[in-house]
Amino acid sequence: MYEPIRTKSVHTPADHADDFPHRSREEELDIQLAGHLAALLAVTDELDLGVAGDRIAEQVARLRGAPPARHAGRTDAPALTLHRRAHALAGRALVVAASRADTAVAILAAERMDAHAAAVDAATCPAAPSRLVGAL
Repeated sequence: MYEPIRTKSVHTPADHADDFPHRSREEELDIQLAGHLAALLAVTDELDLGVAGDRIAEQVARLRGAPPARHAGRTDAPALTLHRRAHALAGRALVVAASRADTAVAILAAERMDAHAAAVDAATCPAAPSRLVGAL
């Protein structure tokens, strides 16, 4: 009633699957995390945040095994846009750092998220008080 399949299925493993190098999940996460941090470093350098940039560069160097190239060019993007971009990049780095259980990068990413969120809040609501009610 049915004609048999005469070609190999696309789901059949390749004959030479071991011909190319494979990376482990941890290696893939390291590469992804280093990429997110390098992008965050570029935005941080553009915002001229030297100390924060140095801390991010240390983590990129640890993950890649070599110091990162620092961002030399400047764009005409407003600071508010750069802070929003940096906040998003730090959030991505935080997700990957949590997934690979890298506490140092997770803490750094969370601190950068807080700093950029505060900068966005200060830029969009300049009349808002800088301290919470009841805070010491």
